[in-house]
Amino acid sequence: MDKILNELQKKEGGGKFKEKMLETIESYKKLSDEEKNCLHVYYGYGKGKTTSTIGLIIRALGSGKKVVLIQFDKGFDGENEHYNERVILRKLKSDGCDIELYPTGCDRMNSDGTFRFKNMEEDFKEAQRGLEIAREKIENGDMNILIIDEVIAAATYNLIGKEDVESLIEIYKKNKRFELIMTGHKIWEYIEENADLITEMRKVKHYFDKGIPAREGIEF
Repeated sequence: MDKILNELQKKEGGGKFKEKMLETIESYKKLSDEEKNCLHVYYGYGKGKTTSTIGLIIRALGSGKKVVLIQFDKGFDGENEHYNERVILRKLKSDGCDIELYPTGCDRMNSDGTFRFKNMEEDFKEAQRGLEIAREKIENGDMNILIIDEVIAAATYNLIGKEDVESLIEIYKKNKRFELIMTGHKIWEYIEENADLITEMRKVKHYFDKGIPAREGIEF
């Protein structure tokens, strides 16, 4: 963001840039409540997609907003928590922060530290459960921000279809009462055309390639 601002300031000069910002602020005030809400997409094979959404959750809760987090393929059996961001989010909830958590999916962490990639029948059932929750929240949920983490990845890895993701977006376009965030690995033309913000997490370099595995508190 700072780089963009600096480039605009150099191009237009400080006075013109300030004038443009004021015009944007004034035009924003004239938008309807629905027009002010946006669809964000964080995607790519680089690290940081879910991490970004957790940061957004913290910011939103800090401003008194209500947040709903639905996660695909990141289940929780009630005892073994492999995604430690949910530990602190539950603590925030118990402290009075307005957040609802809906983890779906089966455990993919093997006891030896490896990851199960092959889909089982229960994985598909859990993905459908995630879709049902997402549809219900988009249609009837009372929140300021809805995050559907890994829903695009679920389509990439055939747990759900691309048409399922598109259906959620179509429902949202008719019910833009809140900000919607989706994450995953690969996007397609429909998402590019309908999202208001798209950020790509591009892998430039990753320590896994030199033998450092996923670590607790860093990757999960």
